[in-house]
Amino acid sequence: MKKPNIVWVLTDDQGMGDLGCTGNVMIKTPNIDEFYKRSIRMSNYHVGPTCAPTRSTLMTGHFANSTGVWHTIGGRSLLRKDEWTLATAFNEGGYETGIFGKWHLGDSYPYRACDRGFKTSITLGGGGISQIPDFWGNDYFDDTYWVNGVPQKFNGYCTDVFFEEATKFIEANKDKPFFCMIPTNAPHGPLNVPREYYEMYKNDDRIPDQRKRFYGMITNIDENFGKMIKYLEDNDLLENTIVIFMTDNGTAGGFNMDKSGNVTSGYNAGLRGSKNSEYDGGHRVPFFFRYDALNLNSGVDENNITASVDLMPTLLDFCGVDVGEHTFHGISLKPLLCDGIVTERAVVTDSQRVPHPIKWRKSAVMRESWRLVNGEELYDIDSDRAQRHDLAAENPAVVAKLREDYDLWWELVSPKFDEEIPISIGDHDNYLTIHDVRNDQDNGVYQQAQVREGVAGEGYFEVVVEKDGKYEFKLRRWAKEVPHKIKDGIDPAHNDVEFARDCISEKDIRQYEGGVALDLTHAHISIQGQVENKEIADDDEYVSFVLDLQQGHTHLETWFSNTDLKMGAYFVEVTKA
Repeated sequence: MKKPNIVWVLTDDQGMGDLGCTGNVMIKTPNIDEFYKRSIRMSNYHVGPTCAPTRSTLMTGHFANSTGVWHTIGGRSLLRKDEWTLATAFNEGGYETGIFGKWHLGDSYPYRACDRGFKTSITLGGGGISQIPDFWGNDYFDDTYWVNGVPQKFNGYCTDVFFEEATKFIEANKDKPFFCMIPTNAPHGPLNVPREYYEMYKNDDRIPDQRKRFYGMITNIDENFGKMIKYLEDNDLLENTIVIFMTDNGTAGGFNMDKSGNVTSGYNAGLRGSKNSEYDGGHRVPFFFRYDALNLNSGVDENNITASVDLMPTLLDFCGVDVGEHTFHGISLKPLLCDGIVTERAVVTDSQRVPHPIKWRKSAVMRESWRLVNGEELYDIDSDRAQRHDLAAENPAVVAKLREDYDLWWELVSPKFDEEIPISIGDHDNYLTIHDVRNDQDNGVYQQAQVREGVAGEGYFEVVVEKDGKYEFKLRRWAKEVPHKIKDGIDPAHNDVEFARDCISEKDIRQYEGGVALDLTHAHISIQGQVENKEIADDDEYVSFVLDLQQGHTHLETWFSNTDLKMGAYFVEVTKA
């Protein structure tokens, strides 16, 4: 039998309630709703409560904290170099591999998608379009993305581009087995959307303005998803292609709630919590699986607990890819999907988002219908979907068992917490951004809007010098693709980039407009015990330092200053001289 292909759509910040097929009567998702009717719905499927941690589990079959990815910034969205990725596994199994969209597991060598097994990669930077690692001035329309590590401009709306490029990839490789991942940036904020999709919701008084944009982004995804299914059908590829639709965490824009977590407007499929929550609304997400060749298309729900750590072993099992001596924290779901074999187990998820993990922080332990939240609150999800009635006092034995499950999980994920995840310099020219600096305060700077506003951040890069020699470091306040001087601001009346003003809410205009001048006087660098500084001239776009370095692990700190201010350099180019 020919190896199955994979088309895997992973959307960003879309929750369980953000689809028509899960009960939302306001949103328009006819194509995904139709797919829902012809798929196996993993209705009790759990991910991490935020972006990068979920992606690390999907790409490795390991719990996020063990991979080094327990945050979305601060050097803790970089996937450890020794992790065997899903893309690498498919490469080794004879597949063509492509990713089109959001990677969010590293933007500097050796952590980019093109370094981690994807033969074809078209990706944005950081955790979302217009974050600091992203190409300067990207606004979702006619943007520049990295094609196998090289910037290239595209025409069109981001989601349209990612699906179009994915379709081209499939067309070029349809006579071979292929693994095609489409992790959309939408509907992650800022909520920039083509006007026609906003207009679909404009006159619906039930929906606040920002949510109209959020829903519009999802409807655009839905149209593209429908086109992809039609392409697969028209080219006789659907029968032997595993198609997956899922999301990366709970909703970021689908409802409003009060302090107690009650929904006051919008829809959340009866769940408590949203993105970054330890309650089910933060991590219980849609997961629809269709594989016609094995008749896995019957439109039924599978309600056993499943999780993002199961995806890699499941796909490799279906595709007959040899895993060798590699092991997973998750399990293959093929026995469950094909033969109804249930594995009783506990699954743990948490949201750390701190420099160093804290035991029990924002955690959920799940076994059968039980949820132990933060080690203290106990809920029976079958009788209390909204997690309103804490049953811990009445069920001490259940609490004790789930706490034991958590302790075993913590032992599994914690051994490498103190290991560094260094960015490599020496084997490859590299471009570092303040998005990835480490500090103990968790005061991360990660948005291009913060660069425009001159927000100060501090910290150090974990680096490994691969070879002895001279290295040049160029410290920049502005991205290298825009020729601004370090001290200069940007007049909004003569803006530095074109942006799709009529498709962006007034709330988000600051992402793209203007920039403050900063009276910075000196640039500084510290690495391997060498500390140097230079004055900043009025016409400097960057300040360059050339230093002799020895091979080995070290910390790099770069910053600008004046008598009242110290702020990390937002961008640092590193080349071996």
